[in-house]
Amino acid sequence: MGNFIRPLSERVSYIASDDTWIESNAIQQLNTTASLPDMVQVVGMPDLHPGRGYPVGAAFFSVNRFYPALVGNDIGCGMGLWQTTIQTKRPNLDKLEKSISRMRDFASSEWLQQHLPDEMMNSPFSDALGSVGGGNHFAELQQVDQVYHPDITNQLGLIPQQLQLLVHSGSRGLGQAILRRHVERFNHGGVITGSPEAKEYLNEHHQALSFAELNRRLIAQRLLEQIKTTGECLLDINHNLVEAAQINGANGWLHRKGASPANKGPVIIPGSRGNYSYLVMPTLSDISLHSLAHGAGRKWMRTECKGRLSERFSPIQLSRTELGSRVICQDRQLIYEEAPQAYKSIETVIDSMVGAGLIKILARLKPVLTYKTSGGKSE
Repeated sequence: MGNFIRPLSERVSYIASDDTWIESNAIQQLNTTASLPDMVQVVGMPDLHPGRGYPVGAAFFSVNRFYPALVGNDIGCGMGLWQTTIQTKRPNLDKLEKSISRMRDFASSEWLQQHLPDEMMNSPFSDALGSVGGGNHFAELQQVDQVYHPDITNQLGLIPQQLQLLVHSGSRGLGQAILRRHVERFNHGGVITGSPEAKEYLNEHHQALSFAELNRRLIAQRLLEQIKTTGECLLDINHNLVEAAQINGANGWLHRKGASPANKGPVIIPGSRGNYSYLVMPTLSDISLHSLAHGAGRKWMRTECKGRLSERFSPIQLSRTELGSRVICQDRQLIYEEAPQAYKSIETVIDSMVGAGLIKILARLKPVLTYKTSGGKSE
């Protein structure tokens, strides 16, 4: 594993190469989180960056108690990959862009009534189902650029001659409401295993995971219907959650905050909207807390992106990338915040995990067309 696993103390480490950008604030947040009661091990992934009090791109293992605040407000945020039937030979990007640009941020009530399961119809957050949300969430048509292990990708159902659809979203307002209620009652002290409070949170947490998974399926369905094609889900993983786990022989709680699971089969790790995504096969390791990076990771704070870029690029220029892909984003502020320049190099993230012996690269995918929204409330 060479020098890619970098210990900071007996309980804290991070995964990075010499070329990986890691902010000192993120390291400080790792150390702060490690000092929480009953926290046993903390690991930062190569996409580690500062969050609101706790780092993003990290995994945390505790015993006797777990911490809902470490999961955050977007419980179940994750990524799903669909195999579409659109042929990769000269896709009509003008037609695709025009069609997807007409898709509303939120599904109509009539569409939801036709597609929601009965148990979701009465949810106070049902009108957000099928919506991407803001921030770094997106739906993106992609094209297979390289295949390194065709035996595995064929078994997974990946078809290089046809476009793929990657959806990144979560539980929308539901996860936020769950966290807010919990923090108002218990602050950030965590909950004891087996307590009524723990059981209540885990029940709501499970509901949010199901909500997020359904949301990604409905986003994919809406977009595929919009461009008059179909698709098959190849994989879907959550990267914001807490679950019971055994690490180094100890039974406890594994929290992932912006970290892909290494125990669920193949996962996809996207770069910025102007860079490649990588389909990888994880290698399970206690050193990495059974986790991997979930993307490139931010390099710049959102508040500084427009100031850094607006004199060099207009929003129209940012809607075209160096790889020839297109970005649909009507929010002028968000297109600066989510510009490829604001993110780390996905190659250094992937190289770090390869060097640490944590993944095998299966395929590389190239962005074709990315759909982003501001994520405001539905009407």
